[in-house]
Amino acid sequence: MIDTERFGCMAFNDKAMRKALPQEVYQSLQQTIRQGTSLDPEIADDVAEAMKKWAVEHGATHYTHWFQPMTGVTAEKHDSFLSVDEDGKPILEFSGSELIKGEPDASSFPSGGLRATFEARGYTTWDPTSYAFIKDDTLCIPTAFCTYSGYALDKKTPLLRSMDALSKQAVRVLRTLGDETTSRVFPSVGVEQEYFLIDKELFSKRKDLVYAGRTLFGTSARKEQELDDHYFGAFRQRVSSFMKDLDESLWDLGVYAKTEHNEVAPAQYELAMIYSTANIAVDHNQICMEVMQKVADRNGLVCLLHEKPFAGVNGSGKHNNWSLTTDNGKNLLAPGDTPSENELFLLFLTAMIRAVDMYQGLIRLSVASAGNDHRLGANEAPPAILSIFLGEELTDILESLEQETPYTGSERTEMRLGVRILPRFPKDSTDRNRTSPVAFNGNRFEFRMPGSSDSLGEINTVINAAVADSLSVYGDRLEKADDPHEELFELIREEYRAHKRIVFNGNGYERSWVLEAERRGLSNLGTTPDCMDVLLDEKNRDMLKSMGVYADPEMVARHEILSDIYCNTVFIEARTMIDMAHRQILPAIGKYLGEVAYSTNMKKQLIPQLECGYEESLVTSLTESMNRIDSAVRDLEDSLFEASGIKQGNTLSLFLRDNVISRMGRLRKEADEAEKKTAEGYWPFPEYGDLFYGF
Repeated sequence: MIDTERFGCMAFNDKAMRKALPQEVYQSLQQTIRQGTSLDPEIADDVAEAMKKWAVEHGATHYTHWFQPMTGVTAEKHDSFLSVDEDGKPILEFSGSELIKGEPDASSFPSGGLRATFEARGYTTWDPTSYAFIKDDTLCIPTAFCTYSGYALDKKTPLLRSMDALSKQAVRVLRTLGDETTSRVFPSVGVEQEYFLIDKELFSKRKDLVYAGRTLFGTSARKEQELDDHYFGAFRQRVSSFMKDLDESLWDLGVYAKTEHNEVAPAQYELAMIYSTANIAVDHNQICMEVMQKVADRNGLVCLLHEKPFAGVNGSGKHNNWSLTTDNGKNLLAPGDTPSENELFLLFLTAMIRAVDMYQGLIRLSVASAGNDHRLGANEAPPAILSIFLGEELTDILESLEQETPYTGSERTEMRLGVRILPRFPKDSTDRNRTSPVAFNGNRFEFRMPGSSDSLGEINTVINAAVADSLSVYGDRLEKADDPHEELFELIREEYRAHKRIVFNGNGYERSWVLEAERRGLSNLGTTPDCMDVLLDEKNRDMLKSMGVYADPEMVARHEILSDIYCNTVFIEARTMIDMAHRQILPAIGKYLGEVAYSTNMKKQLIPQLECGYEESLVTSLTESMNRIDSAVRDLEDSLFEASGIKQGNTLSLFLRDNVISRMGRLRKEADEAEKKTAEGYWPFPEYGDLFYGF
């Protein structure tokens, strides 16, 4: 049973603030949260005292500035509320200055050269727009993270900047069209998070899962996703218990977890959350991933958030559903009953079309990782080529505007299934295209490219900035027009004509689309090394600077950090493969081979005339497999040694992609073939079937 009174009991949310804060302090803080005004420093002590009192009443003993460095996960340093008075007696204290500013060591976080190792000072600063919460008896205060010089070292700060830029340009456009009431526009985001669950004991027996988060070896299970029977199927009992525990844990923290179901691959699941402003949605997704892993652990499971933990079955992503909402509740991407006449909807729709076309590379870069390279373009994820799916109706409307012909299509139909007892219901204006990286789904855009482990801060920063750039161009034009409403349709016509190449309503998996995309001049950045330098392109840097999202040094730093993370990920995986081959796989095959050879030899001694063709063939085959595995290991070691001499950067990332990863593939192929020939019980770690169905 959902206890709505208990929901958010561990979050210092609006309900808690209203109760704990003096009325004037509460109103001042709400002005900052809702209108984006600067925080009044005079209220900091009052907020801190109320927050501390609330936290202690709920069992907290410590507080931490909870932030999101460039590692992709969250970070925290705990301080207790304990202090001493002048008489040496213990007291509980938490000041406004401690709430507003923290001082973590910044030297050991990825900085891309923004900080030298010996320059340790960094700052965290309170983000009042995201509610504080309690986990593990610690008050967690969402914060931004920056260097001593004020450069962003995190994923929250650029996101907040992009939200401000988007709101500024959107309100500016609305003013030109006669809207005098909207004062702020928010990007709203709904997240769908995919993940795998496996048994904790089995997980601990696989070094690849422990160190790399994915299986580096493993042949197919006898049954995987061929029958599509896992998708939306009934939960297994242990999974059902996990889901119940997860729901309650997230609800206590005020995270709006709503929809959960079995995904396509065996042992794969999805959790979707209700829409929030982009900043809160990103924070909640980070909380969700952490809580998933903790809840899984106490249920004897492990939650895998890697994009491709198992070869041959669907990997895991997350869908970023993005829309625009005014502070008076209007969704600017809601088409209404007659979208062809909805000028605001068509304008903001066109702004997204321009944004995706102009900044294809940036959007692709925002979801780039070594893990996601294994997933994009396969049959569970969209291709790396950016395109927008609009559906037949919206495409026809825009085509008619471009050609200056009347739109005559039907704009609202009902679904009738031919059974009288079944209710009729309105049909959506678009279908859902799961092969499209960016699909319009009724009143929002669904970005399907992010990987399961990604922070959504980066993709939302890029989307917000790119759309803000479009709206800035549109605002310039509309402000100069004698009749902005008449000019609007001419603008849409021209912009659609200029950027319609990005619209594609077909099957993104077909080879013909790759060829068609190339003909249209769309980018195809298949791997992370392909798109690393996109951030340094002059057009992209100019846009991000003009929108106030990144300074030049921050972009250079992020380019370096992405390269470092990619290269280190590949190094870890390659070293893990070598270790598993040397210390587990080859000894296991050798043991089985020795026993087969000994048994064969004994049979021939006891019964000389006995034919041992199968055993002799198996001995030969296993011996050849061991030799091929040994050769593949040596090749991989040689390639890693060569890579160690290359200076970190895109040269190294390209070498790893083209040489090391290919050799990793060869080693895996040889080992997986040997697994098929090695008797059950000899293989040194759990097989795919055990992992999928072992709980």
